[in-house]
Amino acid sequence: QVQLVESGGGLVQAGGSLRLACTVSGSFFSPNAMGWYRQAPGKQRELVATITRDGSTDTADSVKGRFTISRDNAKVTVYLQMNSLKPEDTAVYYCNAQIPQTRTQALTGKAFDYWGQGTQITVSS
Repeated sequence: QVQLVESGGGLVQAGGSLRLACTVSGSFFSPNAMGWYRQAPGKQRELVATITRDGSTDTADSVKGRFTISRDNAKVTVYLQMNSLKPEDTAVYYCNAQIPQTRTQALTGKAFDYWGQGTQITVSS
């Protein structure tokens, strides 16, 4: 059974830093894209950053220059380094991994979306 386990959330003052990690277990195939999303109270879930298996990244404008996504393919882990945190970054952060379920999917680039349980980030002003 595929599981995504997140760590690193918590409470931090504005201007501070946190690092999130998400490790995938139970999968025979390595993930294609991995990423982080967040959902603030009363708002829809939004993309924070994604990274492909070869390291290409996409980052939301709201966090560009402050947040950095990276991954360790050997450890099947994706990281999110968050610097210069602002109160508006307060949200539940979710890890996402797109993982092939079959060899055919792996060969054709198709995958299934898996999600972590979410970790709370609270930035105080």
